[in-house]
Amino acid sequence: MSKEAFVSRITENLKPERLWYHFEEISKIPRCSKHEEKVMEYIESWAKGKGLEVKRDAAGNLVVIKKANPGMENKPTIIIQGHVDMVCEKNKETVHDFSKDPLKLMIDGDWVTADGTTLGADNAIGVTAGMALLEDPDIKTGRLELLCTFDEETGLTGAFTLDPSMLTGKIMLNLDSEEEGAIYIGCAGGRDSDIELPLSEEDSTFEMEALEVKLTGLRGGHSGLNINEGRGNAVKLLGRALYTLSKSVVFNIAHIDGGDKHNAIPREATATILVNRNAVELAKSTLDAMGKALQAEFKIVEPGLELVVSGVDRPEVMFDLMSTDDILSALMILPFGVLNMSAAVQGLVESSTNLAAVHSEHGSLQLLCSHRSSIASAIDWQGDMHRALADVLGADISQDEGYPGWTPNPDSPLLATARKSFEKALGYEPEVKAIHAGLECGIIGEKCGGIDTISFGPTIEGAHSPDERVGIKSTEVFWKCLLTLVQDIYAK
Repeated sequence: MSKEAFVSRITENLKPERLWYHFEEISKIPRCSKHEEKVMEYIESWAKGKGLEVKRDAAGNLVVIKKANPGMENKPTIIIQGHVDMVCEKNKETVHDFSKDPLKLMIDGDWVTADGTTLGADNAIGVTAGMALLEDPDIKTGRLELLCTFDEETGLTGAFTLDPSMLTGKIMLNLDSEEEGAIYIGCAGGRDSDIELPLSEEDSTFEMEALEVKLTGLRGGHSGLNINEGRGNAVKLLGRALYTLSKSVVFNIAHIDGGDKHNAIPREATATILVNRNAVELAKSTLDAMGKALQAEFKIVEPGLELVVSGVDRPEVMFDLMSTDDILSALMILPFGVLNMSAAVQGLVESSTNLAAVHSEHGSLQLLCSHRSSIASAIDWQGDMHRALADVLGADISQDEGYPGWTPNPDSPLLATARKSFEKALGYEPEVKAIHAGLECGIIGEKCGGIDTISFGPTIEGAHSPDERVGIKSTEVFWKCLLTLVQDIYAK
């Protein structure tokens, strides 16, 4: 009996056993975006221990190769693809160091989740499904290539830097989708705008008191997948509260901070403001009323919303009144949410934008805006719109090159096979969809050329937030779909 059999595991009774074994092992390894070295080492060590071939490119992407079973050498090669990094978010009160601490997995009914942090099922479930597939001696296949990319969450860096010569397959199964029974055949492209607003500072005075204004308790979530659900954006809502206050109380902003990741809806935002002593009570009552108004407005979708005001030590330096007005203007006019729905695909968000982060420094305000669209020209439009807004604000703006979308191909031979395979596995016909989020499929497809691709996965809720959870039964169904599809491809 192996040593691992004696170890009590949170997921030891879950199926498929080897998928969950690797998932729990990977959950012990720090793997925030841009810090994936240790998890890549784990996968490489596992592969070599199983006698599988391993390739690494100069950038750090990893390919694990299972050679074709005897008699299946002429069958097509299948690429199984996922990314190893995760979004590292935690609740404010959670004590967790993502650089060294293992995730604390928990089972809650039919769900696996983590204690106060993101779970990283996006995309550990996909990677570990690939590992379980390659190591299963009972599954007879042609050549399989497990492609593990890095830094998907903050810039799709692994896909962009991939050396395509490592791959020979022309069929790719991307396992980075989050809805049971759905086959994805297209995704949005995206681009980020970084805006820097120059600010002027001055000394605070003894006649002033400092208040900390905190907007907290929001659900956050993925800025593509959850953008159409009406969730609150903490940066935008804090901006609204402060703008409302400015109509009745004169104040200076000393500091403001909120949001972090370009692909996450901000859950919390905080500002420190300075108010003359004779206006403190009016400021508190105005903000209290605004907090209650926001709670009423978002009572269904954001039941945990709170606007908390508390006294703090007075900072020596603050932004002057003109700069304070500039901050409020920026937070009010920079857009957030759905811009257009698709006319081609019912229910699909076509274009959206996310005011993802704000951070004040000495002499400037940094703003991060993330844009998505399944239409390339609409991404250009969003970029131009934000450039024009930056001009109006007197701010500097820089924009990255972005990433391409993945154009749907409803006539794909792989899709035709997958429809039949999924119907056998599910007992019902799968939905064929496109997704308003960035997948690596479009980039890898451009790099390699001629690849027929679909994307699928189990149900994952709350990705990119501490509420993230993955369905246990759904993971079994996902595994069944994967096995059935692979077997059907090789049955031809």
